Order: sequence, then C-alpha cells, then structure tokens
Amino acid sequence: MSETDVMPFLIIGLGNPGREYRDTRHNAGFMVVDRLCEAFNIRLARLKSKALIGTGTWETKKIVLAKPQTYMNLSGQCVGSLMRFYKTPLEQVLVIHDDLDLPVGTLRMRPGGGSAGQRGLASIIQQLGTQEFPRLRIGIGRPPGQMDPAAYVLERFTSSDKILIPLLLDRAVDAMKDFLQFGLDHAMNTYNGTLEKE
Repeated sequence: MSETDVMPFLIIGLGNPGREYRDTRHNAGFMVVDRLCEAFNIRLARLKSKALIGTGTWETKKIVLAKPQTYMNLSGQCVGSLMRFYKTPLEQVLVIHDDLDLPVGTLRMRPGGGSAGQRGLASIIQQLGTQEFPRLRIGIGRPPGQMDPAAYVLERFTSSDKILIPLLLDRAVDAMKDFLQFGLDHAMNTYNGTLEKE
C-alpha cells in the first residue's frame, strides 16, 4: 500500500455561508458537497480550519468533505490549512466551484489552470502557490444583457435552469465516484459535458 492510499481525498465545495446565499449560483460548490454527503453518508458535523467538514469512506477510499465558512474570496485560507492537517497530496485535492464561462448544465473536470476571475479559486491558488490541483467546474452561464456578473452569481437559478440542477448534481456525484476509483483522466473523459434540457 502506497502512502497516498492512506491519505484522504479532500473534496472542497466553494460557496458563501449563510441562509441568504443558499441555492444561489455562486454556491454551486456547496450544492455538490451537500449531494455528496447524501451519497457517501457523511455528515458535516465539525468546524475545522474555518470550514464545515465531514469524514467517511467510500470503496475503501478515505474522504474529507469540506465547505469553507470564510466567504468565497478567502477560501484559500481553509484549503491550505486542511491540506496541511490531513497531509493530502495535490492530486487528491478536488475543488468544486461555479463557472460563468460554462453554460448551465455543464460539468467539466480539469487537472489545473487559472482562476478565470473566480475569486475563491484565485484565493486557493494564491495560498497554495500553484494552479496544479484538480477542480470540478459547474456551469452557471453568463449574465443576461449588461447585468453585473457580481450580482448575477448571487441570484438563484431560474425556474428553467432548476430543471437541470438535480440531474447535474447526480452527475457530479457519479463523476466524484469515478475520480476516486479510477482517477482524474478517466473521470474527465467520462463525465465532462453538458446536459440538455428536455
């Protein structure tokens, strides 16, 4: 058994804490973690390193699920701290976040890259000193007309978009299981894509 086999996978969903932000576009990462908690029977019951965390196992893989409570722009503070505490290697960290550049219903995993203006991701890159960590991007689409993106991300999904969200969350869970079992490349090849509205 290699050293990485005993290190937990650290899966972090980005969002803003507080009831007023619940179910907003910017909290897509939180929504995926909530669905992962159901799928893996994990409860976010502890506050550690400024994040709500829960631990468990799936198919012998140790998992830590986390929702930073720092607000989006400071997400890197807790991610760096959790990585150090659990001694998790970069390839076993996965950050889930909303993405304006992908249409609603799109799920895209990547091995690394820049922040593309996503401030939570930018904070993590700054804290870790690298862009090379896996992430799962959840498409939320571009704001209509001249609407300010900062306002758009804090709105809830439209009734039309809400049709896709449960399907997308289920697909994200399947992608996570694939990532845990077969690795990032396999999960990317299998699950990257866009769901179509009926």
